[in-house]
Order: sequence, then structure tokens, then C-alpha cells
Amino acid sequence: MAKLLFAACLVLVGCLLGGFFLPKWLQFMLTMALANGLVSLGLVILMRGGVVAFGQGLMSALGGYTAALLFQQLGWRDALLLPMLGGLSAMLITAPFAPLLARYRGIFFSMLTLALSMVGYGLLVKTETLGGSDGFNMGRVTLLGQALPDEGVSFALYAVTLGFAVLASVWARIYFASTRGLVTRAIRDNELRVEYMGGSVAQTMAINFVVAAFLAGMGGALAVMALGHIDPNFSYWTTSGEFVFVAILAGSQSVVAVMLSSVVLEVVRSFSSAYFPNTWQFALGLFLLLVIRFLPQGLGSLWRAKPQEDTP
Repeated sequence: MAKLLFAACLVLVGCLLGGFFLPKWLQFMLTMALANGLVSLGLVILMRGGVVAFGQGLMSALGGYTAALLFQQLGWRDALLLPMLGGLSAMLITAPFAPLLARYRGIFFSMLTLALSMVGYGLLVKTETLGGSDGFNMGRVTLLGQALPDEGVSFALYAVTLGFAVLASVWARIYFASTRGLVTRAIRDNELRVEYMGGSVAQTMAINFVVAAFLAGMGGALAVMALGHIDPNFSYWTTSGEFVFVAILAGSQSVVAVMLSSVVLEVVRSFSSAYFPNTWQFALGLFLLLVIRFLPQGLGSLWRAKPQEDTP
């Protein structure tokens, strides 16, 4: 535990110092990558139990809409408060569906989450009070009650997002090594044996689903704070597919790999769209095929000590 916390502090300080000297466009790109990485981290938690969710986009959108509405309607602008409330909102809204989804596996689980996501997308598009298909804008947030200056807002949002990403990663690493985290892996291998040993498969998977919703909502709120705009495309199935892309690229062995994979996705997408604007999706697909071919267990397998162990 002490080593993990020490390593997390080093990463946080190092990334803050390095990020301070980066240009604003790169700070923004890293902010979006870390925010999306939080969403994919929740997806990895589900994947460790043997299921893949295609509805994380909706959970991200719920967090984003919550943060933007609290900003617009109630005047709540704190950059530390809004992501937490966004995650809480996504968790509470999706919690009633957790017991139902916990009963399904494989393609049935994936299609149910996809269906819920598209239903949510349709509702958001048709709801004029939320801006309909155009969405609505969100103003500049504050930090601990202080307004952010023009020259420092990009770095401040990067620092806040980095802080949430590091805290969530440390928690996820601890969770993976906990009893429930190990039960989750056992469910993937043989859930019948877990039931025989007294574990509750349905309860564990439902809790994992709720936790994934919280992380997705928090990531969505952070992304909206950086973009300054929210619209229904956050919940569209292609957005959920990008989170799945990151999770596959990272693998389920390493927490660090999730954040690195999200950064890699943003870099590949940004430069592909800049130099190949009409075929950047082809570049992404080709990149994923190469990863699956040469790193079938994800980027995390590059520094995994043993095949049976997970490394942070």
C-alpha cells in the first residue's frame, strides 16, 4: 500500500510539473484523454468479470449533463464538486438497472447496455429543455471558489482531471486486489464455482456496474468542463465504442495501461484526423488490429511480471 501511494504521488507530481510547460492544445488533449480514461477504467472493472458494456457513453453523458445543469441552473461552479456530483448522478440513475443486467453475460449483457444507451440518446435528442440535438454550453468553472484566469484555465483543468484520474487509479488498483475484486476475476473464470463457495455473483456484478457508472459519470463531467459544451452525442453508440477500444487496447491487467491507452487513442485520433481527415477511422481500426495481433492481452502485458499476476 505504501509503495502504491508513493508511486502515485510521484506520478502526480511528475505529470503536474511536466504538464505546466506543455502548450495549451496538448494540455487540453491530455485532459480529454484522462477524462475518457476514467470512463474506460469502469469498463475494465466490468471486463474483469467477463462482460463488456456498450453503454458507458450514456453514463458519461449523465455525468456531463448533471454538471452542466448544476452550473447553469444552480450556479454550482466548483471544479472539484461537479465531477463528484456527476458521478453520483450517473450511479443513482443507473443503479435500478444493475440487478437486471447482473443476470446476463456475453452478448446479451452487451446488447442490453447498448439498448439502454440508445434509448437514453433518443430521449436526450427529443428533450428540448436540454437543448435537443444541439445540447447547450457550459461556462468556465472555478477552483475552490477562485475564478480561473484565461492563461491558467487549461492547466487548472488538466491538474484537476489528473488528480481525479490518479485517485481513481489508486482506488481501482486496491479494489482489484480486494476480496470483491478477486471474486470478480473468479466469476469470469467459473461463476458456478463462486456460487458454490458462497459468493454472490449477481451482487458482485451489480456493484461493479454501479461503480463503473460512477467513474463514467465523473469522467463525463470532467470532459464537459474542458469542452464547455454537452450534447446527446456523448451517449451515442460510437462514443461507447471508443471506450471499448481503449479497454481492449489496455487489457484488464493494469490500471496504468488504461490511462496510457486513452492518451494513445487521443494522439492517434488527433494526428490521424489532421493528416487523414477522411480516413482517420481507418487508421484507428488498423492500429487496433495491430495491437490485437501483437499484444492480445493489451498494453499492460508489456510490463506484467508474471502471467498469473496483475501489476499496477
